[in-house]
Amino acid sequence: MNRQHNQWSRRDFVHRMALTAAMGTLGAWATSAQAEPPPETTRIRLYKSPALCFAPQYAVEDLLRAEGFTDVQYLTFPEGGSSVYDRLGSGDVDISQGFAAPFVIQVDRGASLVLLDGIHVGCFELIGMEGVRSITDLKGKTLAVPWRGSGVETFIAAILAYVGLDPQKDVNYIVRPPAETAQLLQAGEIDAYLGFPPLPQVLRAKGIGHVVLNSSVDRPWSQYFCCLAAGNQEFVRRHPVATKRVLRAFRKADQICALEPERVARSMVDRGFIDSYDYALQTLRDVPYGLSREYDPEDTVRFYALRLHEVGMIKNTPEAIIAQGTNFSFLKELNSELKS
Repeated sequence: MNRQHNQWSRRDFVHRMALTAAMGTLGAWATSAQAEPPPETTRIRLYKSPALCFAPQYAVEDLLRAEGFTDVQYLTFPEGGSSVYDRLGSGDVDISQGFAAPFVIQVDRGASLVLLDGIHVGCFELIGMEGVRSITDLKGKTLAVPWRGSGVETFIAAILAYVGLDPQKDVNYIVRPPAETAQLLQAGEIDAYLGFPPLPQVLRAKGIGHVVLNSSVDRPWSQYFCCLAAGNQEFVRRHPVATKRVLRAFRKADQICALEPERVARSMVDRGFIDSYDYALQTLRDVPYGLSREYDPEDTVRFYALRLHEVGMIKNTPEAIIAQGTNFSFLKELNSELKS
């Protein structure tokens, strides 16, 4: 049985399990929310990313309003270094999902953010051309990144470190916009590309390259969260009720992405988060949403921190990263609600 068949068999299983779990989950959380005090603030600022795996963050608006937030903002910023990680640390964004490995690096650097929960499991894919059939084949090859220090480059570093390659010496990087990826691959200017939705979906639709690694199904990446929820430290400290309500809304949105991908995809197009309904829907079907309760975000932080520490990209140990940059007390409360 090939990997594509395995992937879709697993996807059907995931959907059925998510449907069963979500029915009880949503009802239990609705009851819990009614018994809580209102949020300390009715404004919540989220980051608007071009990555379509942020679907739960785009499906969460109505759920946030039900949690008592009357002013829900999706903020955009200039490209080229003004990332979700920068904006969370500076306080321009209150809470947002983002990729695990870059979050670990920001915590190591002392950024004023705190990791709160897992959102969904893998979404990134490594697409290779001829000559790249495995991760070790990347040695001496060229990859494009949006800019140096990007989230994509951080994930590449973690992947290379896992197979014993040095991300600083064994791979050549060139900086190019994601929109040029297909042309670069076809022209032979790059050998592989690690991308987040919708780029892998676009490349597959055009028949460009082949999948070398799919973090949704390939171990060990499929055993850990790809995206985590994080908050600005000061916001979380001052607004504990609001923080918990946001995280509960994210958990509900994650379930809805698994249960109703067509409706979420249509909403993302209608609200201007993406132009293509087909790519949005394919992303929602590719990414294993609805499994957030099956994985441990602390394990994810430890896994990526270990990989990055091994190659010198962070100074602190995994346990130090967890101690200084995580707060999973809200997650424990939400999980306790489901058991009551």
